[in-house]
Amino acid sequence: MTQQIKTERLRLRRPQISDAGVITDYVNDPRIYEKVARIAPGQTMKVTTGWLESVERGRRKDLDHVFVIEKDGALIGIVGAHRTVADAPFEIGYWLAPDAWGQGIATEAAGALIGWLEETRAARDFTSGHFADNPASGRVLEKLGFRRTHNAPVFCLGRGHDVDHVFMVREPKTR
Repeated sequence: MTQQIKTERLRLRRPQISDAGVITDYVNDPRIYEKVARIAPGQTMKVTTGWLESVERGRRKDLDHVFVIEKDGALIGIVGAHRTVADAPFEIGYWLAPDAWGQGIATEAAGALIGWLEETRAARDFTSGHFADNPASGRVLEKLGFRRTHNAPVFCLGRGHDVDHVFMVREPKTR
């Protein structure tokens, strides 16, 4: 099983429990937790460690493939793919440290993950989405070939209420 994916500027590697402190610090920034549906404010190390353990269990079942995004040796974000059953499309998700925004890093990391999933898991269909008030994330997904399917409210743990969410799909490339 691949432990890492390399791009021109980035190294994507499987997260380790030792990353929990840095991840916890980042996700407690409202600029991150308010843009990700499943991160609550005030996340503790225990919650982060539990999440890391759950994604490792999911990886063994081919349901979760989560990678730390590193640039110049520093952890700057997370990119991952999740599905609930083995034949379902992967849902792509990511977050970046605010200092890394606007540099094409999310596009590069998510594109590398999608390519890896296509090559190693024979994945062909992908879903994703973003909150409507986060158009930058929508531009990342559009660059990766996703298209909007519909909008609907999604509960955001970080905000504590439903937020308008743009659902997107990436259909298989013709070969």
